[in-house]
This record gives sequence, C-alpha cells and structure tokens, in this order.
Amino acid sequence: ETGETVTDADVITKPTLVYFGYTFCPDVCPLDSARNAQAAYILEEQGLDLGTIFISVDPQRDTVEVVRDFTDNFHEDMIGLTGSPEQVKAASQAYKTYYRAVEGDPEYYLVDHSTQTYLMFPETGFATFFRRDTPAEAVAEISACFMAQNS
Repeated sequence: ETGETVTDADVITKPTLVYFGYTFCPDVCPLDSARNAQAAYILEEQGLDLGTIFISVDPQRDTVEVVRDFTDNFHEDMIGLTGSPEQVKAASQAYKTYYRAVEGDPEYYLVDHSTQTYLMFPETGFATFFRRDTPAEAVAEISACFMAQNS
C-alpha cells in the first residue's frame, strides 16, 4: 500500500492474519476483512499485538491507492498488498490459494478465490488457518493460544 516491493519477512513481523481477496468483492472479502480486523482489536484490548494483511488477487483493478483505502477502512494497521500479475500469482502459490477472474464484463467482473485466513508467525511461518465461518471471537481466542505457545 506504499508502492514498495516487500517480502513476507518485511510484513510478517509479528503474529499476523493473512487473507487473499479483492477490493471489488461484493460480499465475502469485506466481511472477512472486517472479521480479521475485529479479531485484532479484541486482542489489542487484551494487550496482544496481532497484525492483519490483505493481499489482492485482482492486480488489474487493485492499485496501490485502492488497496490502501480498502484496508484503512477496516484497521489502521492492516497492510494491503498488491503487485504485478506475476507477483500476485507467486504470493498465491506460496500460500496455496486459488483465484480466477470470471469471464464477463471487463470492468465489473468477479474473481473466484479461496477464502481462508492464515495465522502466520515471523519465526515459524504457518500456524493454522481459519475458515470464513469462524467468528472474530474464535479467531482472537485461537490466535492468542498460538501466540502464547510461540512467545
């Protein structure tokens, strides 16, 4: 969201929820991003620092500015990432996510994509994932347990 090229080591500097989606998503992505932000706020109230990252799977429309505005609506510290189609594909493959633009209107197309959120740690990487039906309170509670184990 700053226009700089980053690696996972640059942005996963603390326990972090990582989500792949797109800003033009009509329903799932805003709800999941809000849930992840809410989990971070719940833990913040408990004195725990949980990061949140949104990685766009729609580099055609999701410019640096669009992604920054999108993530700022959910949490002031949520990091928004976008890039070239090749960079997005590499990130998606690293996390074994799926996405595919749906043929149709060239401006208002949808993107099919996986919807799990990953809990990542800077030292150890993947800890667990959350399905989209997991409520924010459960994401916060489970994340706190993993954070206690990794401290």
